Amino acid sequence: MKTLLIIYHTMTGGTRQMAEAAADAARAQSGITVILKRASKAGPDDVLAADGYLFATPENLAAMAGMMKDFFDRCYYAALDRINGRPYATMICAGSDGQNALRQIDRIATGWRLNSVAPGLIVCTHAQTPERILAPKQIGAEDLAKCAELGEALAAGLALGVF
Repeated sequence: MKTLLIIYHTMTGGTRQMAEAAADAARAQSGITVILKRASKAGPDDVLAADGYLFATPENLAAMAGMMKDFFDRCYYAALDRINGRPYATMICAGSDGQNALRQIDRIATGWRLNSVAPGLIVCTHAQTPERILAPKQIGAEDLAKCAELGEALAAGLALGVF
């Protein structure tokens, strides 16, 4: 049985919705255990025990969320050279473009020598004012379907031994 670890952080609910959509679709695949964990609750043992990863973070101040950075800080050296070649994908819940948050995660994954198996998925909420940035988010059905498709594809690839 292969394990897909989905690590996420959220403050306003958008990234949680995205991660849950991916997890629900991934769980529909046979031969896969899906673990959905908040970044604050995940640690090196979770990373080492997984066969593949989906990292989901909001864009905060044009960067990945601090709690995602904290997760990577706590896990990086414990997993270094122990997870080489494992597949990963990334989802960003962005207020503007999300590109820098995606670049940051890709750089960390490169250091871990992970294998990117899908382009980063960026869902843009267009939240540009303090009120909209801090407001609870509602991710649309079309974007949630893209998140589900990514989770399903990652799980299917793991289950079939494609990666």
